[in-house]
Amino acid sequence: MNKHADFIQIPYREMYDTFLNILLAHNFTRERAEQCASIFAINSAEGIYTHGVNRFPRFISYIRSGYIKVDQTPSRVGGFGAIEQWNGNLGPGPLNAIHASDQAMGLASQHGIGCIALANTNHWMRGGYYGWHTARKGFVFIGWTNTLANMPAWGAVDSKLGNNPLVIAIPYKDEAIVLDTAMSQYSYGALDQYHSKNQQLPVPGGYDEQGNITQDAGKILVSRRVLPIGYWKGAGLSLLLDILATILSGGLSTHEISKKEAEHALSQVYIAIDIKKLSHFPAITTSLEHIIHDYHTSQPEKGKDIRYPGEHIREIKEKNIASGIPVSEKVWDEIVALAEGH
Repeated sequence: MNKHADFIQIPYREMYDTFLNILLAHNFTRERAEQCASIFAINSAEGIYTHGVNRFPRFISYIRSGYIKVDQTPSRVGGFGAIEQWNGNLGPGPLNAIHASDQAMGLASQHGIGCIALANTNHWMRGGYYGWHTARKGFVFIGWTNTLANMPAWGAVDSKLGNNPLVIAIPYKDEAIVLDTAMSQYSYGALDQYHSKNQQLPVPGGYDEQGNITQDAGKILVSRRVLPIGYWKGAGLSLLLDILATILSGGLSTHEISKKEAEHALSQVYIAIDIKKLSHFPAITTSLEHIIHDYHTSQPEKGKDIRYPGEHIREIKEKNIASGIPVSEKVWDEIVALAEGH
């Protein structure tokens, strides 16, 4: 364990083993504990600390509060053709998400496209994980989730929208192009991270309590007025994602989830497309290479890199595996206390 300021570097294996032991102590079967621990550890290794190690203590608190049912798995409710509705039965969000992604790929293998609409599930943590999971198997992935109300509509001061993350992933070479974006300029996890490091946001992310737009993450966390991406466009997209997740799954909408004592019983959509069935599939690789090459020829601003979504993930993972995953000492102490049964 290497220590620097109030952040420490935790070896990947130590982090995974710690997660695994805590999950086993909370009545996960070994197979489900290993899968869940792997998701949290990989998210952390790939630099998505906000929905990996930083989120793990809350995940355990939701288990203890009964919001997450560790022994529950999704059940099929109905469907037709390439669309199926499933009930997540309040099982662990990451495990439900893997199941739904796999089911969508199974349908896509039959029909060319598959859509799983999942109601009554829990936070999937990092949506991009399921994009990578699906794209690495050769499928295009489109997925999204609703959340509780944590973002104001454009022109409003109170929150009626969720920041409803959207993921689009496309197979590319031996990796993928993966867009994983909340409908707010910064997720609340990212705001927490900037605030904990006492860093200003690179671009404005919301408003302070006086209604002034700001790059101060701490002031936005107090006001709870995050800025939608694209202003009114992001707000509109958030609304439509919530509507679609609700009507396709038959589950709860953002305004219904917000009436609960904590964020659970979410509605999600998982779409897989088997591009191998396209008549021009052999030409797709060349087409993608031309698109990315042209994209990379963009003239960058001084000090900027032009990267497609997800391009830096492998580099971050290799660095973190080699030198340890950076974690707030406070967060890691909290996780260690969970491991010790405190």
